[in-house]
Amino acid sequence: MTKIPKTDSIEELARFWDSHDLTDFEEELVEVEEQVFDGKPHRVLRVSLEPDQAAALHQLAEARGVEDSALVQEWVNERLPQ
Repeated sequence: MTKIPKTDSIEELARFWDSHDLTDFEEELVEVEEQVFDGKPHRVLRVSLEPDQAAALHQLAEARGVEDSALVQEWVNERLPQ
């Protein structure tokens, strides 16, 4: 059985829902009362990596069960003052 992807990627979720029907996942859905998106504007940055760097990043992210971008965001949050 297909599961709903656990990701924060709007693009990945859009691709998933473009090819699946919500009614097929009713048993997986839960109602949330808190705000899901913070509403703050975000700036997207592109970072060029060498192929071996990109592969290593992907391997680390995959081992943690997160998207590559989520791991990079975690690293940025650890290093930069809030």
